[in-house]
Amino acid sequence: MQCYSFIKTMMILFNFLIFLCGVALLAVGIWVSVDGPSFLKIFGPLSSSAMQFVNVGYFLIAAGAVLFALGFLGCYGAHTENKCALMMFFFILLIIFIAEVAAAVVALVYTSVAEHYLTLVAVQTIKKDYGSQKDFTQVWNSTMEGLKCCGFNNYTDFEESPYFTANQVFPPYCCFDDVNGTEPCTKKRAEDKPVQLAAMIVSMYLYCNLK
Repeated sequence: MQCYSFIKTMMILFNFLIFLCGVALLAVGIWVSVDGPSFLKIFGPLSSSAMQFVNVGYFLIAAGAVLFALGFLGCYGAHTENKCALMMFFFILLIIFIAEVAAAVVALVYTSVAEHYLTLVAVQTIKKDYGSQKDFTQVWNSTMEGLKCCGFNNYTDFEESPYFTANQVFPPYCCFDDVNGTEPCTKKRAEDKPVQLAAMIVSMYLYCNLK
């Protein structure tokens, strides 16, 4: 009996916290959606991060409403031992669980597609901007030096790039070694370097921020 009372009390407290979180999200979401500028005053000048937060006002309202309903049903059902409220509580939890599983499956299915698209974007950007845009070139050089890699895939990523067109050689990071590091990085030498893949996060950063 004591164990049952403890579980009942913990469920009430747990769902009461969920209920409070839902109320807080609802309040913030409504505030942001109705009067965004006054909300931004808390953060000082209009910043990009604050503006991004303002753009998700309706999402906060939806999430708050779900948490509000979930917390209320769980708290009320546990306190009064109302079977209907408890059934609704577990039904909402089941829907959330199914949605999470479905999202995970979709993410796994489309991961390869996203990687392929990212590869195409990164390579095309290298061919277009490496050697002509200073910031882009410097960041890629730092990336290749730190990760000991050459481009996104290999040296072929730099073919037709402004750097290769002007110098007829590949970046030294595609050929660099302790013995012949000062020699021009020709295609023959680049072919002998092991292929290493640059980090996707860095490549995405390059495309999004230096495009």
